[in-house]
Amino acid sequence: MNVYFDNAATTPLRKEVIQSISNIMADCFGNPSSVHAFGRMAKTSLESARRGIAKLLNAEPQEIIFTSGGTESDNMILKCAVNDLEVTTIISSKIEHHAVIHAIEALKTNNGINTLYVETKKDGSIDIKHLRTLLQSDNSKKLVSLMHVNNEIGNILDLDAVGKLCHEHNALFHTDAVQGVGHFTYDMEILPIDFLSASGHKFHGPKGVGFSFVRKNSGLQPFIHGGSQERGMRAGTESVHNIVGMNRALELAYENLEEDKSKVLGLKNYFIDKLKELFPDVIFNGLSGVENKSTYTLINVALPIPSDKALMLDFHLDLKGIACSKGSACQSGSSSGSHVLKKIQDLPAKNWSSLRFSFSIFNTKEDVNYLIQVFKEFIG
Repeated sequence: MNVYFDNAATTPLRKEVIQSISNIMADCFGNPSSVHAFGRMAKTSLESARRGIAKLLNAEPQEIIFTSGGTESDNMILKCAVNDLEVTTIISSKIEHHAVIHAIEALKTNNGINTLYVETKKDGSIDIKHLRTLLQSDNSKKLVSLMHVNNEIGNILDLDAVGKLCHEHNALFHTDAVQGVGHFTYDMEILPIDFLSASGHKFHGPKGVGFSFVRKNSGLQPFIHGGSQERGMRAGTESVHNIVGMNRALELAYENLEEDKSKVLGLKNYFIDKLKELFPDVIFNGLSGVENKSTYTLINVALPIPSDKALMLDFHLDLKGIACSKGSACQSGSSSGSHVLKKIQDLPAKNWSSLRFSFSIFNTKEDVNYLIQVFKEFIG
């Protein structure tokens, strides 16, 4: 039996998305920058997808810039903010995705920007009081970059509160929403967000495509130079089939959001109950075990498995056809471990096996029951 519990890494494509991509590849292969009929057909599909995504986020089409994914979107926003908007201080956290962490480190090395890191509480949540202190620290032009949904522990950031705090102090606000878009709703007309990053393959769309939300009149200049694609913001021939597929995936995600959320949350809660029965001492890392403070799509658990067995747990799960993610330095094959868990874990969790299980609409209770049975066999 094969069970896929690694949806936070990537999701399987919906059949409708595959069909949309296939149709475009077969019938709409023109370059959208070409002026002939084939190009105009591709351009129509491209702009229709842009309008579709913008409508779903209550944004304007001109505010949606297509990219190759979340990593490019994060880099584009952070680096352009420094180069074009005179940002000299970036405030972030130590538990962001590496696309943000490493981009900020590069900006510090290459551009000499000031980097400040907001403190995180032991449950992995952002210390808003400390963020306020950092915003008040000096009069430099600041950008705050904090993720909406943490990809490892599932903690949810209050975007409205953070955005308002940033704007009170004349700071720009960017959120990496890669784990949120398609799973939570966003009203960009209301939310005090200047920039947002998203990636298609996190909500049953294709890999290699994403988008940046860039608030109109932001002042950002081109990130990739070349042609005039994406209103001059991002040169390079657009991947029309992937963009159309991403739009279709997002449409389906929001059409069925409440039903899908109910199903996936029910599965997560069922899994939590089963884990507690099998491992009464189980620790849920961060807020992943708290329903109203974490995403319904994942949990991250530290399991009280003896150390002599823990080294083989990854291998055993894979051997049994179970896909999930590691989250601790003690895991087999990991030399450095999770930077997120290192930041928040205390004993005994630090010495236990930590695993992230992430769910989608394609998972079932039978999948959970099989996993629990494999755990039972493993602990013997």
